[in-house]
Amino acid sequence: MSSLATVTDAAARPLRPARPNRRPTRIPLTRPRTMAVTGVAAGLADHFGVSVTRVRLLLAVATAFAGAGLLFYVWCWLFMPLRAGDGATERRVPVAWLLLTGAGVGLAGVLSAARATSSVYLDLYFTETTGYGLRFWPTVPWVWAATLLATAAGVWAGGIDRVDPSRGPRHAMVVRVLAAVALAVVFVAVAGTADVRGGRAVIGELLLPVAGAAAIAASALLQAWRHLVDERIGRVRDEQRSAMAAHLHDSVLQTLALIQNRSGASSEVSRIARAQERELRAWLYDGDSPADSDLPTDLRDYAGALELDFPVRIEVVSTGTSTERASGELAAAAREAMLNAARHAGGEISVYIEGAASAVDVFIRDRGAGFDPAAVPADRWGVRESIVGRMRRSGGTAVIRSVPDVSGTEVRLSLPTAGARRD
Repeated sequence: MSSLATVTDAAARPLRPARPNRRPTRIPLTRPRTMAVTGVAAGLADHFGVSVTRVRLLLAVATAFAGAGLLFYVWCWLFMPLRAGDGATERRVPVAWLLLTGAGVGLAGVLSAARATSSVYLDLYFTETTGYGLRFWPTVPWVWAATLLATAAGVWAGGIDRVDPSRGPRHAMVVRVLAAVALAVVFVAVAGTADVRGGRAVIGELLLPVAGAAAIAASALLQAWRHLVDERIGRVRDEQRSAMAAHLHDSVLQTLALIQNRSGASSEVSRIARAQERELRAWLYDGDSPADSDLPTDLRDYAGALELDFPVRIEVVSTGTSTERASGELAAAAREAMLNAARHAGGEISVYIEGAASAVDVFIRDRGAGFDPAAVPADRWGVRESIVGRMRRSGGTAVIRSVPDVSGTEVRLSLPTAGARRD
């Protein structure tokens, strides 16, 4: 009896809710694409959930212990991957200009120390009258500082800033030229002390700026070599694609075109063949088009999607030049007109795009039964707002020519260019 009561009490007792997992989900150990210098401190801070200032202080303190913090920083920079994404890497701190500024300070120290009479550098000499002695030459520490900083600035600009979208190749070229000028001045300043100190005493200091200039030139040559290799790979790829396109054009594309000609526009086989032909041509010829493409490319892609959903065949023809993008209001209105034609008319639909310096015109024509634009119900917003209203708000015009029970409806969309609107 007691056991039965125990079981009954246990069943009546409310169950405790499961404890939520309070352990936070850590961000993967990756570097952000928008960073101060390398993104190591920001990546470590995001991974451990601490402030980036604390991470930088810990790295600075660890550097005082035999350079452990610096070695760990460089190791993370080499092996920590960037976060997934299509954006380019951008750096907020102008590292090359900071290094070049430090090189300028070191260069000023070289020029001033070359005339000084005391320094921290000892030079052993011997004369017949006085014998052995020590002389103080102040140029060596400044030469090392100016040479290393100028070399680092040139290599950083050529290897990292050159591919940064906020700086670019022109910025890298300017930094390289200034770094080379700084190294040349260091070389001349050190060579000017050879008659006082002796030729052997300055050989090591003369080799430093020469080695720095060689490192900058090597980085530039490496970038040029990579550019040539990329161009060669792209040329080989284009040749292979051209050969493949010729082969497919002679076989697969002609077969798909023959299938479309033998069947009507409303045939399911014709629709599938048309869609496959469009996808194959896009893969062969414009597979690398950007996401926000131009107006003709966007309308061709949209026509291919409509042909999969409706029994239509849409031809898109473009003449002239147009800077109108796929994200503009003209493209949205044209897509709405094409959708209406495919939904209500079907069959053959033609889209004609004419670009000029003053305006861009788009004509959408079908061979349906026609309709009366004035008799469109008030609750139908497709024609009234998505086409006519959108073009009016963007500064363009929309004209619909259609008569009930008469074959064909034409929609003309016209949008002045940006320069014409300003005029």
